[in-house]
Amino acid sequence: MLHWQKRILVTGGAGFLGSHLCERLAAEENDVICLDNFFTGSKRNVAHLLDKPNFELLRHDLVQPILLEVDEIYNLACPASPVHYQYNPVKTVKTSVMGAINMLGLAKRVKAKILQASTSEVYGDPREHPQREAYWGHVNPIGRRACYDEGKRCAETLFFDYHRQNGVNIRVARIFNTYGPRMHPNDGRVVSNFIMQALNGKPITLYGDGLQTRSFCFVDDLIEGLMRLMAAPDDFTGPVNLGNPDEFSIKELAERIVRLTGSSSMFVHEPLPSDDPLQRRPDIRLAMERLDWRPGTPLEDGLGKTIRYFRGIL
Repeated sequence: MLHWQKRILVTGGAGFLGSHLCERLAAEENDVICLDNFFTGSKRNVAHLLDKPNFELLRHDLVQPILLEVDEIYNLACPASPVHYQYNPVKTVKTSVMGAINMLGLAKRVKAKILQASTSEVYGDPREHPQREAYWGHVNPIGRRACYDEGKRCAETLFFDYHRQNGVNIRVARIFNTYGPRMHPNDGRVVSNFIMQALNGKPITLYGDGLQTRSFCFVDDLIEGLMRLMAAPDDFTGPVNLGNPDEFSIKELAERIVRLTGSSSMFVHEPLPSDDPLQRRPDIRLAMERLDWRPGTPLEDGLGKTIRYFRGIL
């Protein structure tokens, strides 16, 4: 008889990060339930898993409760790019807050371990650089990005309150910019934007002077970090930063993508969007110390794989 190690629920499992996580968990012979409402996720991202006996796909919106028997929950469901989370900001807040309540309620009931995919956006436009987990952030609670930033901050609050009040076994990961194959081509994120513009020979849009900085973590490294956090001792709840501490200016990223794609695209400058952080870089000492984790994929290698994926879907 087949024996699966664990029953694991991945919410947002047909999304960019979720599909890579489902793939890894299924490959390790866990019984994986992928839950998604396909607002930004795509069935195509998990199509190659559908014939696996230990993989199940459910169409469900996390704003509604669901009854399942599981050992672990990875709560990844939420649109994560400005284009998508600002499209329906009320829905974004509901997904973060009511989704967290529903999943924490499930974890409490079935005594499952639960991991929240939080975000570096909880730091807002940071006054501290690089950002440590102890930093409380600098967020505009009524800005256009607040539906995502404050939704994720509230979800963290709920996780720690369920942990303190009900003894729920939680993990909180603060995910910094991540890129790789299966990113949504129209998600408005800088890596996918630049690659699509370069491959289509369109002008590359730089906001402001392009000197604002970001740190880019390849998806395989990030998934490894999430799995290590879930497997960590129960006294380690996080929050813990997961991201790549190597910092690049947006202009530098654009120049690399133009070179790697062999594109003739020129740069055009647009005004900086409101509340767009000027610097973003994780301090990952806690992840290195407690999870023995650090990203290992150089930017050039990761960009090469991502460009090949986008060429394939074009």
